[in-house]
Amino acid sequence: MKRKLRMGMIGGGKDAFIGAIHRHAANLDGLIELVCGALSINPAIAKDSGESLFLATERIYMNYEEMLEKESLQPAHQRMDFVTIVTPNFAHFAPAKMALEKGFNVVLEKPITFTLEEAKELKKLVEESGLLLCLTHTYSGYPMVKQARAMVKEGALGKIRKIWVEYPQGWLSKLSEREGNAQAAWRTDPKKSGKSGAMGDIGTHAAHLAEYITGLKITHLCADLNIFVEGRALDDDGNVLLKFDNGAAGVLMASQVAAGEENALKIRVYGEKGGIEWAQHEPNTLLVKWLEAPAQILRAGGNYADRLSSFATSNCRTPGGHPEGYLEAFGNIYKNFATTLTAKINGTEPSKESLDFPTVDEGVRGMAFIDSVVLSAQSDQKWTEYKV
Repeated sequence: MKRKLRMGMIGGGKDAFIGAIHRHAANLDGLIELVCGALSINPAIAKDSGESLFLATERIYMNYEEMLEKESLQPAHQRMDFVTIVTPNFAHFAPAKMALEKGFNVVLEKPITFTLEEAKELKKLVEESGLLLCLTHTYSGYPMVKQARAMVKEGALGKIRKIWVEYPQGWLSKLSEREGNAQAAWRTDPKKSGKSGAMGDIGTHAAHLAEYITGLKITHLCADLNIFVEGRALDDDGNVLLKFDNGAAGVLMASQVAAGEENALKIRVYGEKGGIEWAQHEPNTLLVKWLEAPAQILRAGGNYADRLSSFATSNCRTPGGHPEGYLEAFGNIYKNFATTLTAKINGTEPSKESLDFPTVDEGVRGMAFIDSVVLSAQSDQKWTEYKV
C-alpha cells in the first residue's frame, strides 16, 4: 500500500478543543489524511467545520450513523480506513461499537466509555473482529516516558518498590461550569462525564502512566475523593494509595483545584538500585538517580541511539536540544497506530516500536480504575480490590 491512511472523525468541530489536537497529531508524520466527518450534532457547525477542512461536500455528514453507514458502502479505494471519535465521554460507546461492527478500526479519546460494562463490550468486539482500537493516553507518547519504561523493563532499577504519580491542575478552582465554560460544563456533569470528575478525567491518565512505565498492574487501592467547589456535582480532587501486583506501593494524586497549576503531571518510580523522575513541564528530560552512583540526566533526541532505547529514539523527530512536546507525543500515538494499521493492511509484521500504543485493554483498566476509586471513596474499608 503506497498511500496515506484515510481517516474519518466523529465530533471535533470548530467549537471543540480536542478535535483540532487530533487532526494536528494525525497530520504530523504525513501518514494520514482526513476524508470525512460528522463533526458536530449541530448541523450548521458540522457543515461549516467540514467545509473549513476542505472535505468533499458529500462526505460531510450530519450524524455518525449516516457517516458509518455511507462510508461502509464506499468503494475500497475511497472508504475510510479508520475513524477517530472525539466526543464527550457519554458519546464514546455507541459510535465506537457501530464503527467496529461496520468493519472500521477506531481511535478513541479516553476514558474509553461511560461505564466498565461498555468498555468490556468494546473489548469483546475488538477481539472478535481483529480490528485495531487505539486509546489516546497521550502521555505514553513522550520519548522519555518510553525510555523510563524501557529501563524498568530491562531491570536497570531492580525490583520496583515505590511509585509516586501526581496530576495537579487549577482550571476548575472556581465554578466555571456555570460561567459559560463549555469544557467545564460537560466534564463536571455526571450525565455526560460519568461517575467521577477529576479522577475520571486526569486520574486515569496518572494511573495509566504508572502502569505503563512500570509494567505493573494495580491490584488494590484506598481512595479519598473531594468536592471543594461548592455546587459542583463531581469530585474535583482526590488522593489514592495503590498496591501493585509485585508488592510495590504507590501514591496517586489528581486535582483540578490546585490553583495556579496548569498540567503539572509528574511521576517518580523507585526500585532496589535507583529511581527515575519525569515531569511533563520538562518532557525531554529524564532524571535517573542511582543508589551507588551519581545521578544522571538523560535527554531526548533522535541522534542519541547510543544511549537511549529504540522505543525512545523512534519517537523523536529532531536531534537533542530541539524541544518536542505535547503535540509530538500525541503524534507518536497516531504514528505508531498508523504504521501498525498499514502493516496489517499490507499483510506484514509491524515493528515492536510501532505496536507501542494504548489499546482497548488499557481502556478497560481505566474504567475499572474509576469504578474502584469511587467504590473505595464510598467505603469504610481501608483497601478496595481493583476488579477488571
